[in-house]
Amino acid sequence: MQNCDTLIRSASVLDGSGAAAQFLDVAILGDRIHAIAPALDCDAAVTIDAEGMTLSPGFIDVHTHDDISVIQNPAMLPKLSQGVTTVIVGNCGISGSPVTLRGQLPDPMNLLGDASAFCYPTFAAYAAAVDNARPAVNVAALIGHTSLRNNHMDRLDRAATESEIVAMRDQLQEALDGGALGLSSGLAYLSANAATTEEVISLAQPLSRAGAVYTTHMRTESEGILDAMLESLSIARASDVPVIISHLKCSGIANWGRSGEVLQALDTARVSQLVGCDCYPYAAGSSTLDLRQVDERVTITVTWSTSHPEMAGKTLAEIACAWDLTHLDAARRLQPAGAIYHSISEQDMRRILAHPATMIGSDGLPNDPRPHPRLWGTFPRVLGRYSRDEKLFTLPTAIHKMTQMPAQRFGLPQRGLIREGYFADLVLFDPENINDRATFADPVRASQGIASVWVNGVSSYTKEWATGHHGGRFIPRGKTDWIQ
Repeated sequence: MQNCDTLIRSASVLDGSGAAAQFLDVAILGDRIHAIAPALDCDAAVTIDAEGMTLSPGFIDVHTHDDISVIQNPAMLPKLSQGVTTVIVGNCGISGSPVTLRGQLPDPMNLLGDASAFCYPTFAAYAAAVDNARPAVNVAALIGHTSLRNNHMDRLDRAATESEIVAMRDQLQEALDGGALGLSSGLAYLSANAATTEEVISLAQPLSRAGAVYTTHMRTESEGILDAMLESLSIARASDVPVIISHLKCSGIANWGRSGEVLQALDTARVSQLVGCDCYPYAAGSSTLDLRQVDERVTITVTWSTSHPEMAGKTLAEIACAWDLTHLDAARRLQPAGAIYHSISEQDMRRILAHPATMIGSDGLPNDPRPHPRLWGTFPRVLGRYSRDEKLFTLPTAIHKMTQMPAQRFGLPQRGLIREGYFADLVLFDPENINDRATFADPVRASQGIASVWVNGVSSYTKEWATGHHGGRFIPRGKTDWIQ
């Protein structure tokens, strides 16, 4: 008889590979999966009867803006409560490090926190702060192009000079040497929109040697989306790196119905280069309130406003009517502000979500006082609504999109699969009852159906509430193992 800390008996195990479920016992010892077999003879401190439940690897949220939240709010309940055991931060060109503010906090870096939150001038300082905070989830980090621009440019509405690019590249290299996953860009935002393609290529060049990745919030996700995709693909080819297109969507009413041609362009590129994407399971996005996206045909809900905080939760149409202004003028008066844009076709979103190259990312904004429900509901929504109820894809496929696929693409060694010797990041859930409960009207609600979550072997969440025990840690980049 062997000893273990936790024995999970008779679970329907989905190992993350996409293979069909098997009924197995799984034993945890320390921070690792100790043994797996149809019937284990194990002397365990804790034994859990998992009959009727599904055990899978912990979910990896590939697209988050939790950079500062994992340190300031280490309980990470919005993520832990939906089975997420690892968050990838630093997306859309904005990262919590390395950052030295040169003046006013640029938009959209303000999505991560106020100016006081940016106190990590080096990536090493940030990684140490994560470990010192002992968050409930693991943290792996990208480096934001906009954050680097902030560090080395006097203004962001122009292209970088050669000397500025060299300084940015040196700082990126330092972060890569410290375990950063790669570079992210947010070329749609005014803080990076003036950057040339050549600027991004120059910055991305160290990625190949490091075995890192390039992720991008493309220059546009609306009418010019195909040109933006071509730019993203050309940056990756010129730098010889894999590229991940962030929150792939066809945004704006005039762009609805184009997911077929967008995915065809993706598939064409996949023949000759490594390219993937992530997607959230909602027909609405959320970011700062961008005057360029104001469209009176689109429902836009204000989530926060520095100048008029009392307007949070109201639609832009309601605010414009109350102020007797056009939607655009009302948006100007609200600045700076955040917003939810109901500007995506459900059919387009489903087609992208189901594509074999697509991973799952919440893109949640933890600092919004009235956040998009994706912050709390993304992963159970995929498993319940889109896999079980609507059969958009099988449950093994859904789990694969959340576990092994992101672990391989981002280089998270010994995670994303249920294998002996792998880290014990695990989630036990009820496949018949798992559902998201967060809504646009009531967004701060834990999902149902999550029974238990372990992070590095630590029992961190059970029966819809946290245990208070935190097992997360900073995860440095390992070797990517990209499978198209």
